[in-house]
This record gives sequence, structure tokens and C-alpha cells, in this order.
Amino acid sequence: MSEVVSFKVPQEVRRKMREYADRVRWSEELRSCVIRRIEEIEREENLRRVVELIESTASVPRGFSTASVREDRGS
Repeated sequence: MSEVVSFKVPQEVRRKMREYADRVRWSEELRSCVIRRIEEIEREENLRRVVELIESTASVPRGFSTASVREDRGS
């Protein structure tokens, strides 16, 4: 289902939009621009959440990796 969204632009911009209406489908241009921006914001939010999750987890004790490798080599 679709909804109508409207916004204001300066008169000069609207005049130019009319001038180029035969070359540009403005509704499609604006729709895709809004969708891309929303996706960008969602990616930023997801990345922020992942970073927060990583930062909130306990770190591995110093020397753990070396000890694990040596243990694996010994078996």
C-alpha cells in the first residue's frame, strides 16, 4: 500500500522540475532517494548496535590464544 508524501521546494527548483519533466520521473527519483537514505540510516544503526554488543562482551584473557594453539598442537 502506498501513501502520498509532499514537501516544499523553492519556486526555482519547481520551475526546473517542470522544465525537465520530459526527461526525469521525479516521483521515482525522489522515492528511490528516500529509500536509499533510509537504508543508509538503518545500516548505520545496525553497525552501531554491533559495535555496542562487541564492546559490551568480555575480552579474552591475555595469553589465551597462545595457550590454545599450544594445546591443540600437543594433541
